[in-house]
Amino acid sequence: MKSLGGFATMTASAASSQVGAAIGAHAFATIGPAGVVAVRQFVAAAVLLPVARPNPRRFTWAQWWPTIALGLVFATMNLSLYTAVDRIGLGLAVTLEVLGPLAVALAGSHTRRDVLFVLIAAVGVYVLVLPGPSSDYLGIGAGLLAAGCWAAYILLNRLVGQRLPGLQAPAAATSVSALLYLPVAVFLIAQGQFTGTSVLYAIGAGVFCSVVPYAADVIALRKVPARFFGLACSVHPVLAALAGLVLLGEQLALHHWAGILLVVTANALAVTCSKWPGSPTVHSEM
Repeated sequence: MKSLGGFATMTASAASSQVGAAIGAHAFATIGPAGVVAVRQFVAAAVLLPVARPNPRRFTWAQWWPTIALGLVFATMNLSLYTAVDRIGLGLAVTLEVLGPLAVALAGSHTRRDVLFVLIAAVGVYVLVLPGPSSDYLGIGAGLLAAGCWAAYILLNRLVGQRLPGLQAPAAATSVSALLYLPVAVFLIAQGQFTGTSVLYAIGAGVFCSVVPYAADVIALRKVPARFFGLACSVHPVLAALAGLVLLGEQLALHHWAGILLVVTANALAVTCSKWPGSPTVHSEM
């Protein structure tokens, strides 16, 4: 019963994240994906810093370099994901992003079973994209870059979790990412593009994609085994597709749903059957 409640909490966290992404997409036309990401990082830093209270002056280089790397991953992952959402839609973008946790779950494994999971995912991606002259390869590439960043996030978060106590590393890394986006915010303000509505949408994305999932995931990871966090990642594409349909009016074709189902199935099987090499302690899109 305890694990069931924890899994429900993680599912709610995933739903919040996708609703937040859909809300943020409404600001793309005014401030672009980079502007939305900038505000999101400011919101995340405002939440994490008072809680973790990291003291960077006491960080050693062994603690600093993975923290800086994690900050760069935060910055790149969110921008690439939102660029993909802007070009190919929320459901498709998040489905490609989930390939990151799948790759981590299968890393170093060479069993026939895991090869089957890879083949299922590969078929799923092909069915999802159906490459052709009209395909948005830049959007697809951005989604795959987000997947690579998610994989790097999982591995880096495991490393910094061993070197820094509590949430100090994620808080410091989020601050690094926020500093990187400060010039973006300054430019948009100077151009008069930070209008009230667009900023509210971006703040909404920050709350639903960072604040709510952060709190929910911390609670859930006290109740369920770490590998169930990876299993919860499997529901992201379905929830993203539904959020895109309801909040953005995105209509997916039958082959899109088939591709999402195949990728979700491959990820769920891989995480369930394989050894999960570490679990994030804060949300993947922080």
